[in-house]
Amino acid sequence: MANRLKGFEATVRALSKLALPGTVVKIEPASVETQHPFDTRNIHPKLPPKVRKLFDDGHFAEATSHAFKFLDKKVEKYSGLSDSGFSLMMEAFNSKNPKIQLTPLKTQSEQDEQEGYRFVFAGGIKAIRNPRAHEFSVVDGPDTCLDHLSFVSLLLRRLEQAGFA
Repeated sequence: MANRLKGFEATVRALSKLALPGTVVKIEPASVETQHPFDTRNIHPKLPPKVRKLFDDGHFAEATSHAFKFLDKKVEKYSGLSDSGFSLMMEAFNSKNPKIQLTPLKTQSEQDEQEGYRFVFAGGIKAIRNPRAHEFSVVDGPDTCLDHLSFVSLLLRRLEQAGFA
């Protein structure tokens, strides 16, 4: 089974390298005998099904953008703020008066962690989501997309660990 998975991943990577920029590489759904890359990378199961469909259809930048939009909406909901994007993350995770408190904020280490995640959430929006949401020229391959989706998954799990589900 592991060999089949490696073969599937190798095929996907090879196809994505052959495609011209702007060309869509269609990835067929994995068979029952192999695991989907989302399963091997432990992509968060609560991401909308559209993210996986976009990935499977070879729309890697769009899959990333949609996953970040989902994260943005979760932070908006949990924080009660009506903002979005970078400014939402900076306000929601503010260590002085956070709308989303990830740590007890009693020690310097807990305050540093809160502030660090503030910048991790905001940085992900600014550096990863924004170019894919606002530019047509961004072309990602499957590995880059999986890295982005793993990053979103990490952030969603951190919200869950803090009691936001």
